[in-house]
Amino acid sequence: MSSRLILASSLLATLALAEKPTISYKAPPSGDDDRPVMTSIVVSAQGTDYAFKLEFNKPPWGEDCKTRCANATLFLDTDNNKTTGLKLADPKAAETGTDIAVTIQGAKALKEGVSTSVLRVKVMQYSEDATSVEEGRTLIELDPINDSERVLASDTSVYLLIDANMGDQPAGKQLRIVYHPPESKPLVGTAKGLASPSSSRVELFKDGKLTNPPPKKKKSDYEKL
Repeated sequence: MSSRLILASSLLATLALAEKPTISYKAPPSGDDDRPVMTSIVVSAQGTDYAFKLEFNKPPWGEDCKTRCANATLFLDTDNNKTTGLKLADPKAAETGTDIAVTIQGAKALKEGVSTSVLRVKVMQYSEDATSVEEGRTLIELDPINDSERVLASDTSVYLLIDANMGDQPAGKQLRIVYHPPESKPLVGTAKGLASPSSSRVELFKDGKLTNPPPKKKKSDYEKL
């Protein structure tokens, strides 16, 4: 792993480790035919972005997982309000109220006739009339190559910055996150939302690194004249 990636991972981990996992999952023993699953999920509102640190029980993409790579979805109720967003038939279902879904998928793609491992991140939004998880509208698709300022993958970890300005989803002081592991009940956690005062602290990616923008200097009384 390059020194740049090590440094970027360290800076990103500083953000993620500052908070306890929003959701933790103890995955059962994994076989070769089992897809990677998320074991730790940290979500935090950062300025106008949602920041994620996702930890898998094994590498979610690449040669190690072959054709059984990650295909995992996180459901975000961005205002922690089940009356907005996705309207499932069961109003008590954990995913009811979802405004955004983020899917992390490891796959194979042909490039110049050669099979290459790729990691894709798909962001979908649910309108007020959506009644199934298939009815979301795709906002964007990201990958670590073309979107290095927003997607970083290292070993079993995936870091994401999702721009909340895409679409027109609501924002609240608290957001709710749902992860449904295979053959398990859905797991639910909450985190500070974009409307929380603490979310005004902004983190920026620069050349693959997560940094804080420098504070604005106050003008002196002389400069104001």
